[in-house]
Amino acid sequence: MNTYRTAWTTRLLVLLGLAFMLFPLLAVIPVSFTSKRYLSMPKGNWSLRHYQALLDNPDWASAIGQSLLIAFITAVVATLLVVAFALGVWYLRSKLALLLVGLCMLPLAIPPVISSMVLYFMETSISKVVPGLGYDTIPGVVLAHVLMVAPFGIIAMLVALGQLDRRMEMAARNLGASTWQTIYMVLLPNLKLGIASTALLAFALSWEEIAVTLFITSFDVITLPRQIWSGLRDNVDPSIAAISVILIGITLLALAGRALVQHYAARGQHEG
Repeated sequence: MNTYRTAWTTRLLVLLGLAFMLFPLLAVIPVSFTSKRYLSMPKGNWSLRHYQALLDNPDWASAIGQSLLIAFITAVVATLLVVAFALGVWYLRSKLALLLVGLCMLPLAIPPVISSMVLYFMETSISKVVPGLGYDTIPGVVLAHVLMVAPFGIIAMLVALGQLDRRMEMAARNLGASTWQTIYMVLLPNLKLGIASTALLAFALSWEEIAVTLFITSFDVITLPRQIWSGLRDNVDPSIAAISVILIGITLLALAGRALVQHYAARGQHEG
């Protein structure tokens, strides 16, 4: 009986905590259906005009497309660099490795505004040498985003490597496998979850990055966070609430799909 009461109390606390955290997000939903030109709760007059505005305005579609492209490339490049660095540190196993990890963590200790200013001067300098790889270009934004998200990916990969049994690598080497064979045939298959987590984290961080993007873009590159920022600064457009509801829906569908995949995978392993 006590166990039942404890479990019921725990579930209630979890539900209250979720409700407290989700309430600001849920409040966006009715606001997106307002019929007015500004953010407000609909008072008996619900409208889809702001969802229609998203379809009619090509700027939103362009911003979403550019954000997806930048986030995808950032995730790929950052994951490749992070995996290579983490494996190198894992093999190095010395004080130098700790120093290298500390240097890579520096962006986390620097305020975003300072990082944004440094990246702005860096990108404008690069533009003078390589115009297509600097300020207000997609490759330039990708470069800046990779620098900003890499520390988070390194943390995720080092955690994954910390859970890896070194005896597997030693056994592979004792059986005659080279370093590259050990990496590709033993280590990487056992790091699939860590690699996937790193890629997903890099994608998410690049997708919602705004501070750095505001400093290194102007007219040619308009990401979705920048478009939302412009809508809030110039005119409090309810279309922002509409795009927020769509993003919340996509996130919930992705989480539900992930849960279903894990459920069927676990059931398949249990039946097997």
